Amino acid sequence: MAEFSQYLTLGLANETFGISIRNVREILDMRTISRLPHAPDFLLGMIDVRGSGYPIVDLRIKLGLPSVTATEATRIIILDVPMNDRLVGVGFVADCVFEVTDIDESTMEPVPSVGGRWQSEYIAGIGRKGEKFVVIFDLARLMAGTDMPTQREADAASPVAA
Repeated sequence: MAEFSQYLTLGLANETFGISIRNVREILDMRTISRLPHAPDFLLGMIDVRGSGYPIVDLRIKLGLPSVTATEATRIIILDVPMNDRLVGVGFVADCVFEVTDIDESTMEPVPSVGGRWQSEYIAGIGRKGEKFVVIFDLARLMAGTDMPTQREADAASPVAA
């Protein structure tokens, strides 16, 4: 039986990836990112969104793909990522964002063991949208073992008492 879930589809290096819409907070145009000293290469820095700081991850570098210059289509996707038994707000840079689409999870296939161009341990499975394949991210595994800056995490997570 079909089990449809909604995914935000995004483009990276001419491939289509999907992120469960349940994890997506918002999509932003590319903006200036404040660099952090001594950050891992995939961590571009931080941005401020309405008073909350979010670490920004270059998905290309995280997947072992070459970095590219931002274009008009480049977007920052702010996500709630499961890390250490809690949800952490993290921004991912994608080459472009396509749409929110329904994917039948009952037909999702495991990642083929023959090597793809990206790190397969970060992939939950391969879904289909018509004739196209959509590579579904496993956000928990993608960010597992990553130390994220938490400068204002507590401020962002709890409302300020007046």
